[in-house]
Amino acid sequence: MGKRHVLVPTGFAVWVFNRPGENQRSSPLPPSSASRSHGKMHLLTITLLSVKVLIVCAGLLSGRKQSVAVSGHLECNGKPATDVKVKLYDKEILLDYKLDQGTTDETGSFYLRGSKKEVTNIDPKVNIYHKCNYDGPCFKKLDVVIPESFITPSNTPQSVFNIGTINLAGSFSGESIDCLN
Repeated sequence: MGKRHVLVPTGFAVWVFNRPGENQRSSPLPPSSASRSHGKMHLLTITLLSVKVLIVCAGLLSGRKQSVAVSGHLECNGKPATDVKVKLYDKEILLDYKLDQGTTDETGSFYLRGSKKEVTNIDPKVNIYHKCNYDGPCFKKLDVVIPESFITPSNTPQSVFNIGTINLAGSFSGESIDCLN
């Protein structure tokens, strides 16, 4: 059988298997050198793949910007509830994340807006802290959940969830007492 010539890039090992009766040929690189070269190439491949995975994960974990806005009018016994503390939160498992806060004006109206970067959809709610018909040392707290359809995928809300007019003199399901607001 005639000679065959094969160009082999530096650092790669070539193993030649002979047919019975042919002379033994050796690898252009000693086996130990070939193993080291293969190991380095394998390590480089793993490193590059790991870097790609980290970049993709970092992009996913950083999340996307989302915003929300809420407005409403609060009354106490039919009169404007002035200086009532209102806070806009993103509901979380352990501690809620405050997006904005303010107080009602002289007409009992308020407007809050906020934004946050998160991988999943934010879970916005507005907390209302008041003392309407309550003389205790703390505040009554009323939570109003904002529908998902009012979340905007950008820094600026495109719509405002209006909770309408709420007379705080009434009793509400889920209303609680809060001393740490």
